[in-house]
Amino acid sequence: MPALPDAPVVPTSPTVDAVMAERRAAGFTTRSIKAGAKLAGLKLALAMTDLTTLEGKDSPEKVRGLCRKAVRPFERDEELLGERLPHVAAICVYPSMVAVAAEALAGTGVHVASVATGFPSGQYPLAVRLRDTEQAIEAGADEIDMVINRGAFLSGRYGLVAEEIREVAAVCDGMARGAGREVHLKVILETGELETLDNVRRASDIAIANIRDGDFIKTSTGKVSPAATMPVTLVMLEAIRDEFLGSGRHIGMKPAGGIKTAKQALHYLVMIQETLGAVEATKRRSDGATEGGAGCVWLSPRLFRFGASSLVNDLLRQLVKQATGRYTAAYDFSEA
Repeated sequence: MPALPDAPVVPTSPTVDAVMAERRAAGFTTRSIKAGAKLAGLKLALAMTDLTTLEGKDSPEKVRGLCRKAVRPFERDEELLGERLPHVAAICVYPSMVAVAAEALAGTGVHVASVATGFPSGQYPLAVRLRDTEQAIEAGADEIDMVINRGAFLSGRYGLVAEEIREVAAVCDGMARGAGREVHLKVILETGELETLDNVRRASDIAIANIRDGDFIKTSTGKVSPAATMPVTLVMLEAIRDEFLGSGRHIGMKPAGGIKTAKQALHYLVMIQETLGAVEATKRRSDGATEGGAGCVWLSPRLFRFGASSLVNDLLRQLVKQATGRYTAAYDFSEA
């Protein structure tokens, strides 16, 4: 991964036309999707999902069950669909459960993510948050979901927010290099507490400027309502687009919370395609490149995730419907 900036960066952000953002986001829900594309989209959304358990009653047994669901989302896939469905992208747990998840998922291709940095408040002393991150990585996490200090952001202390993001990214970078493996960072903005789309854009730009190529920005912890919405996600995707066109860096995106149906997931995939779909080809042409297609690199678990455990079973119901012509009952699928 490319190096972090030498010092915290607080970029200047454009203002957001909230009315147009709402209208454009609504427009993505009106697209007609052909059957073949819908089937591919459902499988892609499944592969992009992060299964999560972040409860006080979490136990090793519950985490192992979540890991089994992550590796084999539908036990009867080959019987009913004639194929093995993809595994999900990652599971996300508290640091105390990382070792259990890492052992259960070894060799499966499913990533182990862990919340850290005083989740969900982000109000702990920085030294405690950094140690929290270190311990999660030491236990086997290869993705860290950190949350920004919204109190600092909303009081205008943007430099402090930038510094804390950069410090956590530096821990991820240093420990990854020491262990000889990648550790990606997802910066949770908790957009439901940021009050305006202008603030969402500003927080996105601050996070993007202080993380590495391949790291993510994320909407929500799932503990605050509203969580992910299409207008908020659109504003964040536009920040990612502008960063790519300016620097060539690929920043990932994770809407989390509130996405419960396959239909909603397909709307988000349409938004990615229409916001970022041609951006790689545009960048290559502006750089004078003569090779490479116009495929959307963000339509991949490497750069886009859904933080929505309840989404998985609705995706499975829709996949069975596509294959058999009939809906199955909710109890036909194991709970995540």
